[in-house]
Amino acid sequence: MIGKNVKTDFSDRVSEPSIDATSYVHPLAAVIGNVILGKNIMVAPTASVRGDEGQPIYVGDDSNVQDGVVIHALETEVDGKPVEKNLMEVNSKKYAVYVGSRVSLAHQVQIHGPAVVLDDTFVGMKVLVFKSIVGKNCVIEPGVILMGVKVADGRYVPVGSVIKTQAEADALPVITADYPLKDMNKGVLHVNKALAKGYLAAEKK
Repeated sequence: MIGKNVKTDFSDRVSEPSIDATSYVHPLAAVIGNVILGKNIMVAPTASVRGDEGQPIYVGDDSNVQDGVVIHALETEVDGKPVEKNLMEVNSKKYAVYVGSRVSLAHQVQIHGPAVVLDDTFVGMKVLVFKSIVGKNCVIEPGVILMGVKVADGRYVPVGSVIKTQAEADALPVITADYPLKDMNKGVLHVNKALAKGYLAAEKK
């Protein structure tokens, strides 16, 4: 389902998602409101990307939003005025949620804005990212909670970790050549880009 948001006191305009023609949104997914989806994105069944409270929500080229993923955000406007604390700036623009290019959001991930996940990062199953920034080339292993922290580029977060202080985030291990999951994102990106292309082609038949 792809649809517009409704007008409220925390969203004074109605927006329709902007979805590149090379991206595929499964009929059992929901993409609503002020959402920008770049190129070659696969949005899988039961994913929910709702730009009807916090907005805009951005997902960059070649990323994937897998089954059961929720992307949503706290309100970014009240009575026509921006709520700055619920916005994050990336490349001189403000977003409720920003997901970069070549990012994998695995099954049942929650990215709840204000939040940023930068390029070439893998976010594992059942992870929660809230009021946090995740850098480039990171691996967030399954079952992690990130709350109110910034994860530096090239780090990994061990499975099941709860990271809620910046000191904990700063102590996260650096991805090295012998880290077993260092190349996992490449395969996941390949599979999901191929699925998006295949499903789009099947729709045209």
